[in-house]
Amino acid sequence: MKDLFQEDLPEKELPRPLADRLRPEKLSHVVGQDHLVGKDAPVRKMADAKRIGSMILWGPPGTGKTTIARILSNHSAMHFEQISAIFSGVADLRKVFDSARIRHKNGIGTLLFVDEIHRFNKSQQDAFLPVVEDGTITLIGATTENPSFELNGALLSRCQVFVLKRLDDEALEILLKRAEEDAGKTLPLTSEARDMLKAMADGDGRYALSMVSQLFDQAEETLKPDEFMTLVQRRAPLYDKAEEGHYNLVSALHKSIRGSDADAALYWFSRMLEGGEDPRFIARRLTRMASEDIGLADPQALTLCIAAWETYERLGSPEGDLALAEALVYLACAPKSNAVYSAFKSAQRVAKETGSLMPPLHILNAPTKLMKEIGYSEGYIYDHDTPDAFSGQDYFPEEMGCKSFYTPPERGFEREIKKRLDYWAKLRKQKLSEN
Repeated sequence: MKDLFQEDLPEKELPRPLADRLRPEKLSHVVGQDHLVGKDAPVRKMADAKRIGSMILWGPPGTGKTTIARILSNHSAMHFEQISAIFSGVADLRKVFDSARIRHKNGIGTLLFVDEIHRFNKSQQDAFLPVVEDGTITLIGATTENPSFELNGALLSRCQVFVLKRLDDEALEILLKRAEEDAGKTLPLTSEARDMLKAMADGDGRYALSMVSQLFDQAEETLKPDEFMTLVQRRAPLYDKAEEGHYNLVSALHKSIRGSDADAALYWFSRMLEGGEDPRFIARRLTRMASEDIGLADPQALTLCIAAWETYERLGSPEGDLALAEALVYLACAPKSNAVYSAFKSAQRVAKETGSLMPPLHILNAPTKLMKEIGYSEGYIYDHDTPDAFSGQDYFPEEMGCKSFYTPPERGFEREIKKRLDYWAKLRKQKLSEN
C-alpha cells in the first residue's frame, strides 16, 4: 500500500493571511510612519541613497517594523537574513555570522533583521558587537520594548534608534480601505462598528486586518457595534506590568494628579485596572503622591489615601476600586505643594555635607554632674515658660548657624502654616534684639 505521506500531491499555494498579502512593498505605502519614511525622513533617505546603516526599530506591535526592514533589504545590494530572537540561540547566531564573514570576504555585505531583539540576553547581544563594528553585518533590530532598558549600551551606540508610532485612526482607515479593495467588497459594519474596530485595534495594523479577515469570513450581514462585539473577541489592552507600558501609565497617572486634572487621572487609573494592574500598587502610589505632591497644603490627603487603601484591603475589587477612585479625585482636586518634599531633600543634603556636628550644648540633657559642669543644658529656655510658648533659641549646631529649609507656599493649609512661621520669625527677631 502506498504511503499517503509520500503521495505526490498537486502543488497548491496555501492561502496567505490578509496582513501578509497587503504588506507594502514600497516605503511610500507604509502608513502612520511619515516621520521615518516620508519625504526627506531619515529612513527614506537611507533607502534612496542605498546606504543602509545599522538601526533599531522600536514601536508597538503591528506598526510596520518588519515591513520596513524587508523594504530596506530591496534597497540594498546586501544579502538579506532574518531571524527571531524568540527561536534563535548562540548556535544560530554563530551560523549567521560565519556565513556573513564568508560573504564579506567575497565583497558582499549581509543585512540581518532580528525580530524581538530584546529577547536576546546580554551575552547574546554582545556577540553582535564585533560583526557590526567591522561591517560584516548591517543590523536591523525590531523591538516592542524600550531599547534604553533592554539593549546593551555598547550595541545601542553602534545603531540608530528609530521610534515607530502606534497607528492612528487615519492610518487604520487606509488599511481598512486596502482590505476592502483586495476583497472587492466593503466591510459589513455600520460606521459606529467600523469606529469600534479601529478602537479595538489599539494602533495595531496587523490585529486590525486579522479582525477584517474574520469579518469577511463570518459576517453575513452588516453588523452593529453590539453584534460586532459578539463576533470578535475583545482585545486586552497592551499593558505589561513588568515593562515600559506599565511605567508609562504610572507616569501619566501621577502627572495628571499633579496637574490637577481629575478626569485624565480617572482615565489612566481605569486604563491601569483594565490592563490588570494590582490596585494595591495604585494605592501605594496614591499614598506617595499625597506626601510628595500635596503635602501640608492639605494634610487630610494622606489620611484619606490610607483610608482608601484600607478600604480596598477589606472589600477587594471591584467595590474597593471606588475607594481608590475617590482618593484619586481628592488628590487631583487638592491644593498642591512639594515644599516639605523639597525641604526634606535640602536637609538631607546639608546633613551629609556637615557630617557629625554636635547639637548646641543648651539643648542637650544633663543627667549627670559632669555633664552639667561642662555646660550641657546650660541656658536652655523651656518654651512653655515663655509668654508666647516660644523661646526663639537656636537649635542648629553652633558651627552652622540657623538654616531655612521649609518655605510653605500661599496655598491650602500651608497658607496658615506660613502665617505661623512668619509670626515666629518676627518673635525670634525681637528676642534677638532684646538680648
